Amino acid sequence: MVKIIGAIFIICATTWTGFEASRYLSERPKQLRQLKSALQSLEAEIMYGHTPLHEAARRLAAQLTKPLSWFFETFANKLTGTETTVKDAWEESLSEVWKMTALKQGEYEIMKQFGETLGRHDRVSQQKQIMLALTHLEREEADAYERQSKYEKMVKSLGFLSGLLLIILLI
Repeated sequence: MVKIIGAIFIICATTWTGFEASRYLSERPKQLRQLKSALQSLEAEIMYGHTPLHEAARRLAAQLTKPLSWFFETFANKLTGTETTVKDAWEESLSEVWKMTALKQGEYEIMKQFGETLGRHDRVSQQKQIMLALTHLEREEADAYERQSKYEKMVKSLGFLSGLLLIILLI
């Protein structure tokens, strides 16, 4: 009886681990889509709304879901609360919030490079920088979808099957 209960716990734990790993694979494309949408909204705020950067970041934080809303909220707070440059506030916000996202190092580098140009150019040049960042993020999104379709089912199955293997080895 104890062996059966132990086996059930092992199966549940390994299956849950597999589903958590697959959730990470499915979160990345969602967060990339949200990030692209946020940059498009930022472009609209800059180009047509003539909105100050800290106010545009606050509006974006209100529109997005966590953890990306935390990034823009942190960015807006750093712009208004401390004497810092836009580049430094952007990089500090990225480094604080990035570990809570499902995004990878490639997206981090794209966003870091974008932050270096943010607020330094006129509106037309800024629009070109946003378009460049969006193009790079689209490439990363295509990669994320490919990885999701390739590995999501496998990771779920691997969790369950590793539990079965562990039970067989222990019995």
